Amino acid sequence: MERVPLYLDRELLDLIPMRTSQLEDSVRELLVLELYRLREISSGKAAELLGMERFEFVRYASRLGIPFLDMDSTEFQEELMSLKE
Repeated sequence: MERVPLYLDRELLDLIPMRTSQLEDSVRELLVLELYRLREISSGKAAELLGMERFEFVRYASRLGIPFLDMDSTEFQEELMSLKE
């Protein structure tokens, strides 16, 4: 996997309560979670990028408030109706 440098302002880095050695993993995790939350990547791809099993990732994301199913009640009812047809 190709790596690219990421430049962050010192002010932003000072807000992150961790050692620099953990920074790369934390940034990767936050980026993957945000891409998943935005539905830019699947749960399977997110799990792969973080070195987790798919359902382990789904449970982890859910604990962080990122739902696996992201439907309002109308969308859910429409989905149920389409399954009945």
